Amino acid sequence: MKFASENVAHIADEYVLGLLSEADVAEVENEIERNSTLATAVAEARERFLPLDTNVDPAALSPVLWQAIDARLPEQATMETPSIASVSPRVPTAGNDNVRSGWRSAAISAIAASLILAVGLVWSVTRTVEPLVVAVLVNEAGEVQAVVEDFGNDTASIRLLTDFNVPEEKTMQVWTLPSREMGPMSLGLLEDAHSAWLSGSTLPKPQDAQLYEITLEQAGGSPTGRPTGPILAKGFAKLTR
Repeated sequence: MKFASENVAHIADEYVLGLLSEADVAEVENEIERNSTLATAVAEARERFLPLDTNVDPAALSPVLWQAIDARLPEQATMETPSIASVSPRVPTAGNDNVRSGWRSAAISAIAASLILAVGLVWSVTRTVEPLVVAVLVNEAGEVQAVVEDFGNDTASIRLLTDFNVPEEKTMQVWTLPSREMGPMSLGLLEDAHSAWLSGSTLPKPQDAQLYEITLEQAGGSPTGRPTGPILAKGFAKLTR
């Protein structure tokens, strides 16, 4: 694949839309690490195609997904099965598979899962500060991967509910989208793929239905300040009160 300047924008668009072969995806991801022009083009393409992630409508959900959520969050109270779309079992390979049915359905799943989790959460009576929003992050198969609690004041926590395989020279980075005008903002890196407290940029107060996601970036984080690597999990927040 030729990464000439006149081809970079086109390659970035195809990468983000999931139109490249697995071999080409791997080549693009390797090139991103040393080609700042390509990394910037990928980040810009992801922001441009972002409405494909956010403009989705709720639909009916099979009980299987809710059972998976319930099994992964045993400490929470039992809640009714949500009503959202069933999801595709495919695994994401592109940097932002906005148009593939799995991620579109998974985004819907995250909305409903976040809503039900937040409405039905039973917080400990010893907890002195509650998060402003909670987001359940799922992968393309609709499997719950992590829970983000955003307390505002530049502080958030993330609990990983599965083991992530992070290759050497890579790291997991957590993002949120306060607004389309601001674009994606980093909440921080996850060292050794562990749950963590995050303290990112100064951001507006988190809102209902705010998007959160985890991407796989090169060591040290995205070189552009915007997501460039493949999405591992994402979901929409719900107010806790």
